[in-house]
Amino acid sequence: MIIKLAIAFGAGFISFLSPCVLPIIPGYISYITGKKLDEIDQNRRVVLLKTITFSLGFSFIFIILGIAASFIGNILIFFGKELRIAAGIIIIIFSLNLLGVFNFNFLNQDKRFKTGSYKDNYIFPFVVGAAFAFGWTPCIGPVLGSILALSATETTIYKGVILLSFYSLGLAIPFILSGYFMTIFLQSKKGFSKYYGRVTKAGGSILLITGLLILTNQIQVISYYILTTFPFLTSFG
Repeated sequence: MIIKLAIAFGAGFISFLSPCVLPIIPGYISYITGKKLDEIDQNRRVVLLKTITFSLGFSFIFIILGIAASFIGNILIFFGKELRIAAGIIIIIFSLNLLGVFNFNFLNQDKRFKTGSYKDNYIFPFVVGAAFAFGWTPCIGPVLGSILALSATETTIYKGVILLSFYSLGLAIPFILSGYFMTIFLQSKKGFSKYYGRVTKAGGSILLITGLLILTNQIQVISYYILTTFPFLTSFG
């Protein structure tokens, strides 16, 4: 399980760095806080609370999707081997889309929702966060879809929830830090844009390896060796 959790967290971080998420982070933080970019560093407490609330919004949606995937997986528990093979194939296909071998246009789009302006309360960021999850799911689909496929192979819904929670954390932590340290983030983002392609390829390669391990049922073997080498990690198993 520890490998899957690491993969899920890394997938969330890769989603944050994707070309359809990272560029709009400053705009979203400005939108949910009601602050101009040059004012954000002067209101860090408000920014921190609202970015956390925003993150809870998209995390809630992702976890619900994880519960649904795990529930379906449990219904098909008697087809565990077939489900594992199908999940491996799905992850491989998604990884090849990230690597540019395939080009599924519907996975490279986003749907943006327009919301009213209620920036003075803390419910607004949660709602926008939920809309973010739905609106950007097509664009981060290969990564998110891979984690959902991984979640469907779990034997309990609880483990599926944990997987999507780690995915959400991988996306939420850098988002929250970006808002809290907006000036540093803006300076870093300018120089990072040229690495979008490399990040996407790296993410695709990791997912490809994950898909192959699941398809060949080797991920459990690797997990066993890690847990025997580092027994303190058994609490995550």
